[in-house]
Amino acid sequence: MKSISILMVEDHKLLRVGLRSLFNDTDDIKVIAEADNGKDAVEKAKVMNPDVILMDIGLPDISGIEATRRILANNLEQKIMMLTSHIDEKEVMDALSAGAYAYVLKDINTEFLTMVIKSVDKGAIWLDPQIVPLIRDKSSCFIPQKQNSRAAFRAQHANLTEREYEVLKLVVDGQSNAEIASTLTISEHTAKAHVCNIIQKLVVDDRTQAAVKAIKEGLV
Repeated sequence: MKSISILMVEDHKLLRVGLRSLFNDTDDIKVIAEADNGKDAVEKAKVMNPDVILMDIGLPDISGIEATRRILANNLEQKIMMLTSHIDEKEVMDALSAGAYAYVLKDINTEFLTMVIKSVDKGAIWLDPQIVPLIRDKSSCFIPQKQNSRAAFRAQHANLTEREYEVLKLVVDGQSNAEIASTLTISEHTAKAHVCNIIQKLVVDDRTQAAVKAIKEGLV
């Protein structure tokens, strides 16, 4: 199976080292280049042609948002994920308007981050649950203008059990199977089974897509 090639754009070396270590432990994600500023990122994106670019916003020269615009001006097919600690409405909107596929906060669970990367590589849009309220009513391009109520969501997916709704909410929060098991005081095997059932019932490919669907349908 072909691995997903990654360009990391981050000016903090310690974080780059940590992420590289994380991806070194996976078989299907490979870091092929790193950049510590926006201009270098634009050049490396052009030369290395990575599948997914992890882009910080606060860079020492041009911002990650401007770097995103320049990269996509060269190649619209490249998929860029903003990986940042910034929770600012204007920056979120500017990043998405620039063409970013995802807006992810740096406190994301590492297991969940790898799943978001895989989802984005397939063309999915991902918005961190913490920033969804900032833009829920701002742009129908990314989040539907009119959100369905929780009752409407349940009516559409009535085959989900109450426990599966609880698990789905924790999936949206970025919890791993082990964390879900701890939160709900169930076994990790049971948590995994619930997640598998949710994925099947929502007719999606993985837990990341299940979380995205839950957000877009108004569950959170």
